[in-house]
Amino acid sequence: MPARSSVPDPAVPPGTTAADLRRAVLDLLEGSSARRRFAPRLHVGVPGTSRAVDADLPPGLRDDALRADLLTGLLEAHLRSPAAARPPLVWLTRPSADEVLEVDLAWQRATRCVTGETGAVAPFVVVTREGWWCPATASGRTWRRLRDRRDGRNGRHDPRPARPPAPAA
Repeated sequence: MPARSSVPDPAVPPGTTAADLRRAVLDLLEGSSARRRFAPRLHVGVPGTSRAVDADLPPGLRDDALRADLLTGLLEAHLRSPAAARPPLVWLTRPSADEVLEVDLAWQRATRCVTGETGAVAPFVVVTREGWWCPATASGRTWRRLRDRRDGRNGRHDPRPARPPAPAA
């Protein structure tokens, strides 16, 4: 098997990894949001251990200051969690991948505002059922049929622990 390259993927925003972004897409596919239609949700943290809120705010409350306050609270919760050893990722999950939506840009503005004020490194991406993309860099990745490679059995996660290696002869 060829060795993996240590060269970073240029599409991945600084401050996160391709594996984290892939895990965010898999979590969306495996979660309750796997339906065709669901409300957008904002996640903060590390995929698999994140906190989330509804991202589609009521019409009277759609302003950047409220979004920044919500995001600040989620970032502070991440910093108090066991996952705080890793830098947080901010991602918006939503069903359609066809176009840039106002909700994408609104949460991107809030993320830029909060990270600018706090000095935190927290890249923002949009995650859909097909993949992820970064509005700031217009880069991303899509999959036709994403599979979970944690156990190598066609995407099925095996909850059993891995067998220890055989002793050397």
